[in-house]
Amino acid sequence: MWNWLAKDSFEDAMAMRYLCLIYLDEDRLGQMPGAEMNALNASHLEFNDGLLSVGQFVEAEALEPARSTALVRVRNGRASVTDGPFAETKEQVAGFYFIEARDFNEAIRLAARIPAASLGAVEVRPCRDLVVDGVARRASRKVR
Repeated sequence: MWNWLAKDSFEDAMAMRYLCLIYLDEDRLGQMPGAEMNALNASHLEFNDGLLSVGQFVEAEALEPARSTALVRVRNGRASVTDGPFAETKEQVAGFYFIEARDFNEAIRLAARIPAASLGAVEVRPCRDLVVDGVARRASRKVR
């Protein structure tokens, strides 16, 4: 499955980080038969292993349904909390991949291989450095 990219060729390249947000219809997902959900989850674990084998995996998680979320806003030093998702839409964020790729096009090609992409949509977003006093720094301090 992962022969199209040799590990050595990726590790020699300058890697950029991308967040791939997976949007799915939660009602459709909730109605999925157990065997189909099992196969989807197994496909994701296989995809994770493939990304790991070529050095492109940073992190991935499946998320609980949007009904279990809270929206936090801070205004004038006071926090307010609202239950539920930020937007009323049919598709909600169901999970994410945090990956490394050479460029945006490669990130898009990887996102197209995410198993859940065939059930919903995957938003690919480049990550940016935080600049403090003219010095660019990655927000992530996680050492891999």
